[in-house]
Amino acid sequence: MINISSVKVDGKVFSGVKIDLPESPPLVLIVGEKGFVMCGFLNTEAAEQLNVAAAVVSGIKSFEDILNAQVKNVTSKAKNLGVEAGMKGSEALKHMS
Repeated sequence: MINISSVKVDGKVFSGVKIDLPESPPLVLIVGEKGFVMCGFLNTEAAEQLNVAAAVVSGIKSFEDILNAQVKNVTSKAKNLGVEAGMKGSEALKHMS
């Protein structure tokens, strides 16, 4: 099943995408105007090569998990927006709005 939902962070609205996978944790990401926070399924190296602003969180299963999880890795374009490893996903999204 594919779920597309609005996710609010400090009054700003982001697009959340969750794809349930068979016998696996779901693939989850939240998209802002300038970039996105993604689960560990998605590849940071590919995001870097594509020159997109992306931050990775792991161990998540929901949009709420992404907002509360600690960012593990970021692309250089995300760093330029002020996103840093160690901040919460919600804080990273604020930089990407």
